[in-house]
Amino acid sequence: MLREARQVRSPNFDSRPAGVDADLIVVHGISLPPGEFGGGWIDRLFTNSLPADAHPYFAEIAEQRVSAHLCIYRDGSVTQYVGFDDRAWHAGVSQYEGRAACNDFSIGVELEGADTVAYDDRQYQALAEVVAALCGAYPALRPTRLAGHSDIAPGRKTDPGAAFDWPLAQRYIASACAAAAPPPGASPGTPLRTPHKT
Repeated sequence: MLREARQVRSPNFDSRPAGVDADLIVVHGISLPPGEFGGGWIDRLFTNSLPADAHPYFAEIAEQRVSAHLCIYRDGSVTQYVGFDDRAWHAGVSQYEGRAACNDFSIGVELEGADTVAYDDRQYQALAEVVAALCGAYPALRPTRLAGHSDIAPGRKTDPGAAFDWPLAQRYIASACAAAAPPPGASPGTPLRTPHKT
């Protein structure tokens, strides 16, 4: 089963357009301050309570209203900020396969990390569990429908960066999805491992 995500409700979300389901998972990298991990600052950013005077970089971003559906921390723990059926504000100006406004049709997953710092193996394992669970719960999602923030906003965003090992992530995801595959006779799309929805 997918580990129970810690719940921190972000106010930074709204409804997806009518009739639009998530069919893309966007992988991000985040560290606050840049290159530093821990400290609880991601929670503070996504809940609009980041103190602008706590670090020079925070003064630049404290007024931003952003969120993601999930964040996977360095130890592999998962926090959910926005329900999967809602539209989190993670992608910004973006496009994927000719479709603009990726927030409308995607699920945003942040990994605590930096472009040039290796991600922790526990994060890849947790990401694989998340992807497998989401694909089981949402038929429009597939394990191959993953993109980096840099893929949907090239030239504007660089995360998750060169340090993110896509082949390793895909191997973990393939294994997790195979383990979560419905047994013979089960209906396609049966959510055997359902992520926590809000």
